[in-house]
Amino acid sequence: MAQPAAELSRPGFADIVKLLAPYPGRAAMAARIALICALTVYVTSAYGTPEAALSAYVVFFLNRPDRVLSTLLSTALLLLVTLVIALVLGVAIFALDDPVWRVACIAGLSFGLLFVTSASKLRPVGAIIAMIVGFALDKLGSVPFGEVATRALLYAWLMVAIPAGVSICVNLLLAPSPRRLAGRELARRLRAAARAVVQPDDAARAALTACLRAGDAELGTWLKLSVVDGSSVRADVPALRQAVTSTTALLVAADLAAREASARLPAVFAQPIAGTLEEMARMLDAGGYPVEIELSLPDAAGLPPLARLAVGNLRDAITGFAVVDAHGDGETAMPAATAVKTQTPTQTPAQASASSAHAPAETEAATPTPTPPPAPSAAKHGGFFLPDAFSNPDHVRYALKTTVAAMFCYLLYSQIDWPGIHTCFITVYMVSLGTTAETVEKMTLRIAGCLLGALIGTAAIVFVTPALTSIAGLMTLVLVGAALSAWIAFGSPRIAYAGFQIAFAFFLCVIQGAAPAFDLTLARDRTIGILLGNVVVYLVFTRVWPVSVATRVDRGLDSLRQQWQRVAALTRRNERRAQAASAMAQYGALAQDLALMHYEPSWVRPEPHWLAARRATLAGLGALEGPMFLLAERSPGDRAIEAWLEHAGRHGVPESTPGPALQPVDDDIRDALLTLGNARLTQIEPVASDDATKGITTHAPV
Repeated sequence: MAQPAAELSRPGFADIVKLLAPYPGRAAMAARIALICALTVYVTSAYGTPEAALSAYVVFFLNRPDRVLSTLLSTALLLLVTLVIALVLGVAIFALDDPVWRVACIAGLSFGLLFVTSASKLRPVGAIIAMIVGFALDKLGSVPFGEVATRALLYAWLMVAIPAGVSICVNLLLAPSPRRLAGRELARRLRAAARAVVQPDDAARAALTACLRAGDAELGTWLKLSVVDGSSVRADVPALRQAVTSTTALLVAADLAAREASARLPAVFAQPIAGTLEEMARMLDAGGYPVEIELSLPDAAGLPPLARLAVGNLRDAITGFAVVDAHGDGETAMPAATAVKTQTPTQTPAQASASSAHAPAETEAATPTPTPPPAPSAAKHGGFFLPDAFSNPDHVRYALKTTVAAMFCYLLYSQIDWPGIHTCFITVYMVSLGTTAETVEKMTLRIAGCLLGALIGTAAIVFVTPALTSIAGLMTLVLVGAALSAWIAFGSPRIAYAGFQIAFAFFLCVIQGAAPAFDLTLARDRTIGILLGNVVVYLVFTRVWPVSVATRVDRGLDSLRQQWQRVAALTRRNERRAQAASAMAQYGALAQDLALMHYEPSWVRPEPHWLAARRATLAGLGALEGPMFLLAERSPGDRAIEAWLEHAGRHGVPESTPGPALQPVDDDIRDALLTLGNARLTQIEPVASDDATKGITTHAPV
């Protein structure tokens, strides 16, 4: 049985090397971002628009892996910024001539827009909106009369319009379709399962865990968008959604076989399963999906119970991979995909010798009467504002703290007459986040990224820029710097913010106008401004109304328990698997929140015993994920799952095996699952008892 892993910490050199390793699509994404940045610099140079560095930086916020979401985001953000600039322009008419009113309007607009960003669905693009607002307000306070103010605000609009237009054109031509991304991700997961079955080493188990923690939300979004852009016909979507839920079952079964010695599969089982999964992955990579899959395996009667369970679940998930569940209760009908053939030749069936001789795992045990599912959480509000927009004071406090920090920077460089450090004003909007831990983490990564980006930019000014004689040379320099930054920014979330800041500092250093320039003073002042903005945000957000991640952790743990209760009670197979995938992804998010707490100052961070209790609870839930899912797949409503959830946070094992009365006395697979779950809780117990003194987070196997 695998040992729990230690708490996530600041990445060391070896960790950074791993985080920078290539993965499918990373190079293409970095190249696309770099191309858009270079073309943006060309357009801004051709029209002579100021602040070309910020226009290039906006590109990083407008693009996503697929072409549909990137295009929609660019279009929506352009419309939104148009409305914001119109609002600022209307205010400028009344406030431009009076310095006091001008400062008051800057502060008022900043507060109102930041509140809307925090309390509404604008939050995903809040950073770019805040930056554009900051730029527009900065220009509003630095112009002498109305006509110049109007021109400055129009330039602020062009700062988004140019990169948005370039992004739309490039994405429509070069970005992959959502269907291609969904197929590639499914293929990656199938290959991870195949490797774990054949070669269950640490790397294979880590790859499985990463797939399970990613969840299915992004895959679902890609499938919806694939219908919008025509890369998928509507008739194929049910089969593809079935493939997503089947992949969850495949990953959990493969994880069981990889982690538990008693569930390890002999080569006569592992090789055919892995070969079929590889063939299915190739079809998905080619743009199709496998149907009418046959898998021939030896008789599994002589295997240990957990191995028999793994074989049965793997076989059922493979043969029913894209078989649409017509009734929603686990009974399957012929898939639409067998009748609706796509235009690609890769849609042919995956054949792996003769039919299986092993009965489905779900038929091996009697199914108890399922308990009623717990009441679902509050329905998601469909409105523009979040449910707690006007009741949660944190939205107001966030807007007020950010505005205070920004106005301090604005007044500082205005009063000391040092406009070169105006980047401190913009940086405040970019760095501030809702919680203290996120703000400090982001600030730490941004300072490191700023120093690295400034170093690279300064070196480019000294050694490269003097040799450039045209805009083509500047575009090439931007292309290289943007590719390096995008490689980091669109990789692991643990270092992504550093990539954004490298791009920000690099662009501010090397893009000084419509032609190559090498003013080191300008690069120095802009870097000082970035660092100053980070320091101001740190002081404000750690001293004034600091918000700990603790509240979010408590809410998340309660939600995670309820999620697994729903998984246990659901009788519809696809709904159960979708809920389980969501719960496993939620576990990963909670683990990240707990890891974030080491960024919180001592006066904000909860007491050690609080952290130890939450870590132990999360570790218990993580240890039981696989057994709970597998038990729910066999017998929905099994009372053992409820007992496990009740005991998960008590640092111990149930005193007796729960709920045996509803099960057959000779169900050795259920007994093996109960033993496995209890053994994992026992493994967690001694580690959890030391949390208060050692500060260890127990990340258990799935």
